[in-house]
Amino acid sequence: MNQVNRLAIYLLTLGVFITATSELVVSGILHVIAKHFAISIALAGQLISTYSIAFAIGTPILVSLTSRMERRNVLIGSLMMFMLGCLVSFSSSDISILMVSRVILGVSSGVYLVVAFGTVAKLVPPEKLGSAISTIVLGFSSALILGVPIGIAITTWLSWQAIFITLGLLSLVITFVIYRFLPKIDGDAPVSFQQQLKVLGSFVIVSGLFLTFFRESGNSILITYLTPFIKDILHLNASHLSMIMLVLGIVGTIGSRIGGYGVDKWGAERMITVSIVVNVSALALLPLFSDHFVLGVLLICVTLFSMFVTGPAIQTYFIQQAPQSSNLILSLNTSIIHLGLAAGAGMGGIMVNVTSTPLYNPWMGSFMVTLGLVAAIVSFSFGKKQEGRLQSST
Repeated sequence: MNQVNRLAIYLLTLGVFITATSELVVSGILHVIAKHFAISIALAGQLISTYSIAFAIGTPILVSLTSRMERRNVLIGSLMMFMLGCLVSFSSSDISILMVSRVILGVSSGVYLVVAFGTVAKLVPPEKLGSAISTIVLGFSSALILGVPIGIAITTWLSWQAIFITLGLLSLVITFVIYRFLPKIDGDAPVSFQQQLKVLGSFVIVSGLFLTFFRESGNSILITYLTPFIKDILHLNASHLSMIMLVLGIVGTIGSRIGGYGVDKWGAERMITVSIVVNVSALALLPLFSDHFVLGVLLICVTLFSMFVTGPAIQTYFIQQAPQSSNLILSLNTSIIHLGLAAGAGMGGIMVNVTSTPLYNPWMGSFMVTLGLVAAIVSFSFGKKQEGRLQSST
């Protein structure tokens, strides 16, 4: 991988950092937004659902419409749309306007992310794909390390609205940098409708998408209400919340890098299986150790670590299964991710309302991620059978 391509990947990662911060920071300031608009925590949590649904529905449509356009232009266009969403968030006078801004931010962030993944796949050789994908995923963990804690600090010093004007200004800078330094990359070759149907009809792909849905929804049940869980169940002082988010972000960064390295060394399937088993176990144990602050935080760290280890492996797995239709599959996968996040946020809200506590959310999350493990095993099994048939026919 030459220096120009390496720089391009880091530039794309900076954009992911900014867009991911707009998504993740809301979880850290849910209680502030709820208090500002005089609404419940559960209703405030639906800001995450709205973002995710918009991401899931709007992204495949816009990615399909722009698939043949030069990649740099699409990235710049998505960031300009992102700036608009930040401006609407900043000026929101009631919760309905803020919901609209989440739609704009969700769609623009989704297009940027999918195009970034697809661009990376064209910039690096196959044997380095896992590491390159993990660098893009690093944008998410960096958002936890820096974006969310800084967002919480900005909320404390100024207001929650100031977060979004800051993100808008940063995205303006990144837009200029991408325009100036990112090389021109052609869009995708046209893919026939018949070929798209063939890919979407693959049981390997479909079961893989179920893996994504169950894994993301399960983890979202915990993550959406992570701030109330840490404050109310683990009894952490609110002033220390930023430090915990910093620790979790560092754990996520380590996980994404190890995940990318592991994919290149041991393969995507093995990394997915091991990391999901760890994920399920950590979620299942968390309520049992809720009275022990250190053990509770440790289990949350293990959960975040396994989540970020799995991310690069799943993206790489889909690219390997459908290299000629990678943008289509990645677009669908990112949509499924956010449908899962939305479903998890909704299920988490129901759990909190029914039980009046986020204590039991990890158990439901563990069950959902277990379903994801089953879907992964099914996908791998059918993939091996399909590969065996191809070998025998040749």
